[in-house]
Order: sequence, then C-alpha cells, then structure tokens
Amino acid sequence: MDCGPACLRMVAKYHGRSIPLEWLRNSSQYGKTGVSMLGLAEAAESIGLKSIGARLTFEQLINEVPLPAILHWKQYHFVVLTPASSEKKLVVADPADGLLKLNKQDFLKYWLSVPPAMEETEQAGKGMVLLLEPTPHFENPAVNGDAQVMQRKIGKRYLLSYLKEHRGSFFQVLLGLFISSMLQLLFPYLTQSIVDTGINTRDLTFIQIILAAQLMLLFSQTIVEFIRSRILLHISTRINISLLSTFWTKLLKLPLRFFDSKHPGDIMQRVNDHHRIESFLTGTALNTLFSVINLVVFLFVLLFYNTTIFFIFLTGSLLYLLWIRVFLKYRRQLDYQRFTISAKVSNATMQLVYGMPEIKLNNAENTYRWAWERLQAGLFKLNFKSLSLAQYQQMGAFFLNQGKNVLITFVVASLVIEGKLTLGMMLAIQYIIGQLNSPVEQLIGFTQQAQDAKISLERLNDIHVLEDEEPANSDLSHHLPQEHDISLKDLSFTYPGAGNEPVLKNINLNIPQGKVTAIVGMSGSGKTTLIKLLLRFYDNYNGDLFLGAASFKSISPKYWRSVSGAVMQDPFIFNDTIQKNITVTDDKADTERLQHACSVANILSFIESLPLGFNTRLGADGNAISGGQKQRLAIARAVYKNPRFLFFDEATNSLDANNEKVILENLQQFFKGKTVVVVAHRLSTVKNADKIVVMENGQIAEEGTHAELILEKGKYFKLIQNQLELGNG
Repeated sequence: MDCGPACLRMVAKYHGRSIPLEWLRNSSQYGKTGVSMLGLAEAAESIGLKSIGARLTFEQLINEVPLPAILHWKQYHFVVLTPASSEKKLVVADPADGLLKLNKQDFLKYWLSVPPAMEETEQAGKGMVLLLEPTPHFENPAVNGDAQVMQRKIGKRYLLSYLKEHRGSFFQVLLGLFISSMLQLLFPYLTQSIVDTGINTRDLTFIQIILAAQLMLLFSQTIVEFIRSRILLHISTRINISLLSTFWTKLLKLPLRFFDSKHPGDIMQRVNDHHRIESFLTGTALNTLFSVINLVVFLFVLLFYNTTIFFIFLTGSLLYLLWIRVFLKYRRQLDYQRFTISAKVSNATMQLVYGMPEIKLNNAENTYRWAWERLQAGLFKLNFKSLSLAQYQQMGAFFLNQGKNVLITFVVASLVIEGKLTLGMMLAIQYIIGQLNSPVEQLIGFTQQAQDAKISLERLNDIHVLEDEEPANSDLSHHLPQEHDISLKDLSFTYPGAGNEPVLKNINLNIPQGKVTAIVGMSGSGKTTLIKLLLRFYDNYNGDLFLGAASFKSISPKYWRSVSGAVMQDPFIFNDTIQKNITVTDDKADTERLQHACSVANILSFIESLPLGFNTRLGADGNAISGGQKQRLAIARAVYKNPRFLFFDEATNSLDANNEKVILENLQQFFKGKTVVVVAHRLSTVKNADKIVVMENGQIAEEGTHAELILEKGKYFKLIQNQLELGNG
C-alpha cells in the first residue's frame, strides 16, 4: 500500500529532492487501502510538482508527455515510467519488483486493463497516468516539510548514544581485543623459532619451551575471549532492551489514526530490524574493530618479512572487497522484498491463529491455508534469488581469494628455494596469511551487515519521523475548563483517502454537562465516528469541537482520556487476569472499587463462581469467555476508572435482555453527575436519556427527549416502532 508515495518519492528524487516517505504518505491522504491517484496529485502539488491526471493512448504516453510519470498499474498498483523508455523497450520502476524492462505487449497488458464493459467506449486503448513537472516552489525545502521531519529522524548519532552509555564496558572489551591481538602477534615468531632454531639445532628442550609458551598464550587468549563474551552479552542485552523500549515508547506516543493503516506484521518486522541493529552494534562492529587491529598489525609484520608478498595480498584483498561491493545494490533490493513478504507472512499466520473459529465455521480451511502457502512459495522464490546471488558472489570471491593465496604460496616457495627465505620464515608467513584472511572476511561481513543495519534504520525512520500525538514543545492544557458542556459547531469529517465522501457533515450539537445524551440512527450514519472524534482518535476534522469554552485541540489527548471512560463495540480483553483486565493501570487494586464496578456490570457473581475468582487468567482476546461477558468486563473497567465523561458505543449489544435491564438500572445511579454519550440501537438503552440525537447520512435529523420524539413521529419513531409495536397509531 506504500506504492503510491514511493513512486512520488522516486519522481521527486529524479528532479533533485529527497522527500521523506512519511511526509508524502500524510500529504497523499494515506488510508487503510493505500492512496488514490487524486491523493498522489494533491501530495505532488504540496511539494511543488505540477500534476495532471489523464487517460492517454500508448503513442501519447511515449511521444507527447514528460517523463518520469506515475502509471496506474494492474488496476491496483502504482509504478513509474522512466525517461529511458522507448516504443520498443519500456523501463518501469516498480516499488515492489525494482526496474522492469518490458516489451509493448506486456506493458499494455498491465497498464490498460480496461474492464470488458468499457471495451467499446472511448476509454479503450487508454491508460491512467499522473504527469508531474517541477515548479519554482519545488526547490524550497520548507514546502515539503524536510526541516520538521529531519529533526525527528534517527541516524548514526542516535545509535552511538546507546554505545556511550556503556563506555566502561566497551573499554574493557577493547582492552581485551588489544591484548588478544598482541598475543597473536607472537605466534608467527614462535613458529619461526621452532623451525629455524629448535629443529636446525636439534634442541628439543628449546622446542618444548616454545610449545609451552604457545600453550600459555592460547590459554590466555581463551580466558580473554571468555571474559569478552560475557561483557558483550551484558552490553548487547541492555542495548537491545533500550532500542526496543525507545521504539515502543515512540509507537505508544503516536496518534490512534496511525494504527488504522498499519498491519501488525509490519510492526513486528520492524521489531526484528532492531535485533539486526543491535547485532551489528555489539557483535559485528566490535569484532570488525578487532579484525582491523589484527589486519593492521599483521600487515606490518608481513611487510617486514617481504614487500612483494605484502603487495600481492593487498591487491588481491582489495579486488575481493570491490567484487563484494558490486552485489550490495542487489542485496538491498532483495532485503526490502523480504521485509514486505515477511510482513505478509506474519499477518497471514496471525490471521490463521486468531481467525480459526471463523475459518472453520465457514469451511474456509483450504482457502486460508492456500493463501499462506502462496506466500511461502513467494518467500521460497525470494530465498532462491538470495541464494543465487550469494553463490555468484561466492564463486568470484573464491577465485579471487584462493588465487591470491595460491600465488603467495608459489612466491614464498620460490623465495625459499632461492635461499631468500628460511623454512621457518615460510611457515611464519603462511601463519600470517591465515591470520590476515580472517579479518578480510570479517570486513566483508561488516560491509554487508552495515548495509543491513542501514536499511533497518531507514525502515525505523518511517516510525521515528512521525509527529507525536503530544509533541514535547506543545502547550496543550492538562486541566479542564469550568464548563463541561461539549459543543460541536459545523463539524465535518472524512476518513483519509482522496475522494472519500464525508462521514459527518456540518454537525451542530450540544452535549450538556452531567446529562446522558443518546445517539441513534441506522448503521453507517456516523455514530461510531462521532464517538471516536470525542475520544480524540482523530483531530483532522473541519469545524470546531469545544469543551466549555476550550477547543478540544487545545486539551492534551492523554489528559482527556484520563478523565474519560469508553466501552466500544468490540472491547479488547488482555491475556491477563480478570482483575488486571478491569483495573488495567492499577498495580494494586482497590478491592472495594473493584467489587462495586463488577456489581454495576452484573458480573460479580460469575467471577466469584470461578475457582480462582479475580485471579482467573483469560486467554488471548478473551477467548475463554462469551461476547456478553467481554462487554460486562469492559463496562466494569469503565466503572472502576470512575471518569467524569463516559462514552458507550453499542456497549450492551451482546447482552441478553435480563442482564441488560439489570446493568442499565445500575448504570443510572453511576451516571449521576457525569457527562455520558451513549450510542445504541435498542430502545431500552436510550429511552431514559436526557437527550436523544437521531443521525442520518452523517447529519443530525432530530433532537429531543424520548417523549418529544415519539410525538413528532419522525425518524426516531420509525426507528423504534417495531420495538414498541406502535404501528401507525
């Protein structure tokens, strides 16, 4: 669903500006289903690109319009047609599959895709295209919000800040690395002395002494490595926890609307990205530092032994590194593809686990299993591509690396035969080459893992560049005004997505303080959306929303939710005890309040009948209890919180008539002195409300008490006449 903003980013990059992807997402009115071409056009205009949406023939597209341009592809996707395209060879930049080179026939198959009903119309033979050209405003960084976004972006300094916290531990690790390097430096000289001195002089005692020294050195290295590993585990665990804690802190600060367009699998993959960064920081980076120390030390030793061999090794190693770098671009592409498909696999797996009852009830086992298997097939193809790439890379690396080693062996042997080197020196050089090959391999691994860490950091920036729901420098109010009436003035709201129809249209409504206001209407009339606006799910509405004389937008969302309680249509039940599900934030529950809340929700007798009572642990999302019991727990949760404002959205729709009657009678007492908004269909839930609001097609159709609206015999009367059996009398 990111394909539209990604295409717009590519076009902007082509024209010389790097626009943050999250900025483009917001500007293009990114929603649950991605973006539309209208949304892309509006985003393009916001960054200074002139846009024209058009239906063009193939000839017009190739010969008459400026490229690059964004194409609507396969009727559900966006790609960029690049300036390198011609009638015979069309080069398409696809965010999902990279650069594609297509012939005209394949291109038209993906681009046109005209529905059969339109084949005889003037639209036949034409495809959708968004033409883009830069204007003078495009060069202005302030236009595209770079400054604000860049301030929130994380980079090398962000990562180094975690390392600074463990300076002392890192110093110990580096000291261990240095000691280990110095110990290793002695081995080639000891090897040479065994051959040139011990064997040549046939001095067995000398050889024994040297071998004892080598054993002591090996033992010392083992001890150093033992200590170093323990320190590294300590550092890596703490850094990993800190990284993930910062990520979750950021995620929890984001507005609720962010989670409308993110799948759980996408977030879980970003958690895995943190593990890659932590592994790079505490494993690869430190080991590479150790390798560099070894490399420099042993290169100098090799230079001391023989200049020719030194330059052969250096040239071969540089060619090896250059060969590996050739493949980094392809590894990057495969990594992004793997991230996408892995997120889909995670979502499919969670869907299989949590949706199992519905899958089995609808005999859809094969459908969902096949969908999961198709994703696995895609993952296999991607893994096969990765394997092929690794094999091509390994093949060239093998010839370069082993060719270098064979050449060095030949040169060393020749020098020994010519008498320019002793046999001991030959063995020492071979040992040095062996010690040098390992750091070179680790440097290559470092290059690849540094790329992986950089990619992971880029993906994490998709989250970190987002603005918090409550920015640190905001002057949001953390207290309530004197008057607590809620007023809506000309309020309109449209869900993100260019071209979407407004869900609420010019709502003018007063919700009186300390009273119960009921909102009724047909499904889709905007009742739940109105509740979500009152709970600060969204702030991107038109018009005004006031609490007393204060604008809702001036009040801290966190503070507002602290004085508000809500019971939504499908409440979430945590995988925890019943007590924790009701108290939520209280570590130590108030027993009296807890029992009162459960009495109001008419669930106390059920809880007390359980063997473990309030300590009974519920399954994931409350799969051990019924829908009605879930709603009663949610009502108890709201009552325990004892807020000043209460919002109920179909809070009793899963309850039987007896339970509903008891709970509503209990709530009448609890509602006293509180400002309550209730969304419901049932007459029993709303008839005692101080004010009833009837909504239709996103507008207010009627207002009044139950008695007043019955007398009017309007919309409200029609909604409830079947329940009351009034007929037309």
